[in-house]
Amino acid sequence: MTEGTGLAQADPDALFIEAYRVYSPGVCGYLRTRGVEDPESVTQDVFLALYPRLGDLRGGPAGLRTLIFTIAHARAVDSQRSRVRTPASIEYDPARDPRLTESAEDEALDTMADGLALLESLPDDYREVLALRVIAELSLESTARIMNKSQGAIKQLQRRALGRLKEARQETKDQGKS
Repeated sequence: MTEGTGLAQADPDALFIEAYRVYSPGVCGYLRTRGVEDPESVTQDVFLALYPRLGDLRGGPAGLRTLIFTIAHARAVDSQRSRVRTPASIEYDPARDPRLTESAEDEALDTMADGLALLESLPDDYREVLALRVIAELSLESTARIMNKSQGAIKQLQRRALGRLKEARQETKDQGKS
């Protein structure tokens, strides 16, 4: 672009292409030094704002350069204002979110795993009576028949198993506190 070029009479499309080729690297550099987050994108915005104004352009190449950098300056100021008004964006990390709680499914699985570990710590007959009476929900009579014991023996065995389970659970809680 030379001083003698009559910009007002030039084809706006050709003028736009030439202006972009000549000035876009400088505009992008200017925006980068002003701290614009995405200088390439804002450079595109500058030239999109320039295009409709090319028909009214006065002042030759110096006027064109002034207009381009006036638009670039305005976009840099807009970017700065937007950044000040926009809160800082922090990547979400669910592991650091104190508002989150375990899902009901996770809690149930953890409780089940803890419960199974407690059951595994019981003697075989205690574990068997609890499995039949509590988990399988069998009657006292059915449990007695399966275990080949009297109903009174099953009641006593179940009472002792639940007592031992309660003790084991309390020990586990006490160990978790220390």
